Amino acid sequence: MADDLTELLATQAPQPGRPLWGLTVLVVEDSRFACEAMRLLCLRSGARIRRADCLASARRHLMTYRPTVVIVDPGLPDGSGLDLIAELSAARPRIPAILGASGDPEMAAEARARGADGFLVKPIESLAAFQRAILTALPAVGGARPQVQPGDRIEPDRMALRDDLLHAADILDDAPDDGRLDYLSRFLVGVARIAHDGALADAAEAMAGDHDRAPGELSALVRERLAAGSAF
Repeated sequence: MADDLTELLATQAPQPGRPLWGLTVLVVEDSRFACEAMRLLCLRSGARIRRADCLASARRHLMTYRPTVVIVDPGLPDGSGLDLIAELSAARPRIPAILGASGDPEMAAEARARGADGFLVKPIESLAAFQRAILTALPAVGGARPQVQPGDRIEPDRMALRDDLLHAADILDDAPDDGRLDYLSRFLVGVARIAHDGALADAAEAMAGDHDRAPGELSALVRERLAAGSAF
């Protein structure tokens, strides 16, 4: 695998200011807001991005394409992203760099135990931190590593946040069972942390421990933010 990566980097050398030039990143992420942040980070770094919003979509993608980097959210609508990390880590030939990404920093140890080469804690806003995490996770291929570009931060489009809130509202309107509520709690905690919305994050976390009372409170907060439109 190191030979394949060496050939890639030799034929598609990083461009000034874009240390991930020539790499393809598959982002396995159900949040449109989080994925928009990843898109901007990849674009500013020179990498191509592909997105899968669930395990099934990721597995279909991987049957056809071979990315250089895969970034996986552990909490996906059709199962655990940790299972996908384990599958990718055990596969031969192996994806050069596999990273977990979550708003819960405590997931880092489990992701690494399942085979991840690195971990990103959401919100991921620092361009330099993103580039450093990718470059550190890639196997050494000889020669100097591309230089990380300091200073820049990204701000994802708030319309993608609205899409996530509409998705959450649809789930809440559909009389979800306990499993679906657990998924929604994890989903909204991540979205709220990216949006720096402490009240929404607290309500989503509370729902994980109280399925009877908390969904109503959470639904009210979600609808309040949707009603606010561009002001949220």
